[in-house]
Amino acid sequence: MGKLDTEIFGVLLYLVAAVGMGVVILILIRIVTRLLKTAVPAPGKYETYECGVPQIGNTRDRFSVKFYLVALLFVLFDIETVFLLPYAVVYRNLSNPTQAFWGVVAFIGTLGLGLVYIIQRRALEWD
Repeated sequence: MGKLDTEIFGVLLYLVAAVGMGVVILILIRIVTRLLKTAVPAPGKYETYECGVPQIGNTRDRFSVKFYLVALLFVLFDIETVFLLPYAVVYRNLSNPTQAFWGVVAFIGTLGLGLVYIIQRRALEWD
């Protein structure tokens, strides 16, 4: 048997072992499920349940666009905050910290202008 045959045999053995373990795990899950009788339907088992509170009303109710707008603005400003973290980590090791500082000031200024625009457009007010 050559080196290539040994490698192929090893790969095939590994493949058979992996598939075999997968089949064994699936069979064990089925057996345990039958023994514990978790497959027996119970009242309320398939009802919608969220955050520890039973469902009240229809799940297809429409939400105001304001909810989506606030969520989108949160994600936007959250991601922009993530851009500031690498700067804070490497600030002391920068070759020209003054230039980097003014770059971050410009970035924060742009964020501030965006926030002023959002406030002027009354995007965060609940009318």
